[in-house]
Amino acid sequence: MRGDGVPPALPVAQPPSALSGRVRVRMRAVRGFTLLELLAVIVLLALAMTLAGFALSRSLADARVAAAGSDLAAALRWTRSRAIASGRSTALELDLANARYRAADQAPVSLPTGMQIALTTAASERIDAARARIRFFPDGSSTGGHIVLTRGGHRWRIDVAWLTGSVRIRESAG
Repeated sequence: MRGDGVPPALPVAQPPSALSGRVRVRMRAVRGFTLLELLAVIVLLALAMTLAGFALSRSLADARVAAAGSDLAAALRWTRSRAIASGRSTALELDLANARYRAADQAPVSLPTGMQIALTTAASERIDAARARIRFFPDGSSTGGHIVLTRGGHRWRIDVAWLTGSVRIRESAG
């Protein structure tokens, strides 16, 4: 307060134009991406997606091939169960030339393209040079043998024990 009891005057706000001389605020233009930079990113993303697609399709094909070996082992187990339940011998027939198999009373199943099949079984179960069977008996035993499936660098061996008829599958590389 001043000595006469009147409060001092408040400072008067000046308009922004008056401040521009003292304080200069610079507005910087925001720079975007060039067309070339955007195209480079799009090409890199397309390349990454293509490679990921190839890897995914290859892993799906490998999964189908591995499943084919498991399905064949399951068909052998089903044939064994069928022999025990029916009280008569039952066989799973393999067509080596066409890479197919057929369990008793079932439709033929083709193995994936490129998969080779080899069979070792009893001589009495050879039908001809390209076809043979593994037979299961009512007591659960079998003619025995083993089936080897190969594709690429993978190998599956399905063993069928003659005494017990048990089926076991093993995978190995090369």
